[in-house]
Amino acid sequence: MEFITENERETAHVATEFAKRLKAGDVVALYGTLGAGKTAFCRGFIQGLTHTETDVPSPTFTLLQTYDTPLYPVYHFDMYRLKTPDEAYEIGIEDAFAEGVSLIEWPEKLGYLLPKNHIAVHIEILPDGKRKIIIK
Repeated sequence: MEFITENERETAHVATEFAKRLKAGDVVALYGTLGAGKTAFCRGFIQGLTHTETDVPSPTFTLLQTYDTPLYPVYHFDMYRLKTPDEAYEIGIEDAFAEGVSLIEWPEKLGYLLPKNHIAVHIEILPDGKRKIIIK
């Protein structure tokens, strides 16, 4: 699936519709440069499921934020600060993979721990400032 969004509201809409298709155990790897919109996508995903203006900060410093939703728990990871993939065990990545949907920013830092059957979301900033979102 491929989408072009003009603003954060449209990105949130794409994420909300995408969230409805997932189930516990799904792992979503979000790829994109700094500022591409990975956290904005996660915010739309989570707010769409909770049907509230839930505060969804980037978990850059905490590494993990969790959210209860009517469909499944959501584990929002930011792996940017990981030095080795094994550090992910310390924040409960195995439980997250088994119990809910995991949204992972900077998934390349997980190396061998990233499940092979993950869903990849690539977000690219286009020259005109729009975002191209590709979900595979």
